[in-house]
Amino acid sequence: QVQLVESGGGLVQAGDSLRLSCAASSRTFSSYRVGWFRQAPGKERESVANISASGSITSYTDFVKGRFTISRDNAKNTVYLQMNSLKPEDTAVYYCAVRVRPLGSYDYWGQGTQVTVSS
Repeated sequence: QVQLVESGGGLVQAGDSLRLSCAASSRTFSSYRVGWFRQAPGKERESVANISASGSITSYTDFVKGRFTISRDNAKNTVYLQMNSLKPEDTAVYYCAVRVRPLGSYDYWGQGTQVTVSS
């Protein structure tokens, strides 16, 4: 069982930055891939970025490339999402999730943190 807690969301203006954090309870957190997802009102949840267990491999969805950076500090059991040049269309609830198995869907999810970007 892995418990995840996101934080760092808020209300900002277009062009501003935010850093989201995802803190995990599991001592084996460093063994798992972690992803950030988001869901806007009336839309399906979508992938934003993910990072390998070691942190050496990252992947981003096209609409955040060059603006968002995912990173992790395994000593602190925490994954971060640095979001720069925020746009109103980035407004959503952001979730982090952990994939325990090598492949397949994500197994554990946090409760989400709201990010609102005003124009």
